[in-house]
Amino acid sequence: MGNRLTKIYTRTGDDGTTGLGDGSRVRKDALRVEAYGTVDETNAQVGMLRAALAADHSAQIMLEHIQHDLFDVGGELCIPGYELVTAAYVERLESAIDAVNAELPALKDFILPGGSPAAAAAHVARTVSRRAERRTLTLADAETVNPQAIKYLNRLSDYFFVLARQLARADGGNEVLWRKRSG
Repeated sequence: MGNRLTKIYTRTGDDGTTGLGDGSRVRKDALRVEAYGTVDETNAQVGMLRAALAADHSAQIMLEHIQHDLFDVGGELCIPGYELVTAAYVERLESAIDAVNAELPALKDFILPGGSPAAAAAHVARTVSRRAERRTLTLADAETVNPQAIKYLNRLSDYFFVLARQLARADGGNEVLWRKRSG
């Protein structure tokens, strides 16, 4: 690793700009910053989910992989033209989704977020990752974005959905099914 941060504040962002990985400066509300910032927010939410689980929970290893993957996605989005995420990232998520989903009963109704504290945390991770996907798609309308990163973010929310279902059941909670209200 090249430079270590020895000073946390630099004052270079006081004018409302931030530095990208290629050294260029953009506004802090630029599409690219919104995209990688929301990926970072997703990563923080995964950290909250991991903290809600026992240290030896079977999902911990996959969630740690996801955190590293999200760092890669964010790094890729921070450097225009840089590609790091490959189809293997997506395939690993698909395998994890299939493994978790194979243990679940067929889904016949919509599920309300909740079920247990850990399941609720997985639902929050799901919604934040969906927002990261939307922000990345918006960026892709304006600039080149690696399609594998977009696919990864799309699969990620699917993973959190099946994990939330699994956690609600494993933690002794129940999946709360949506009931259409009449009147």
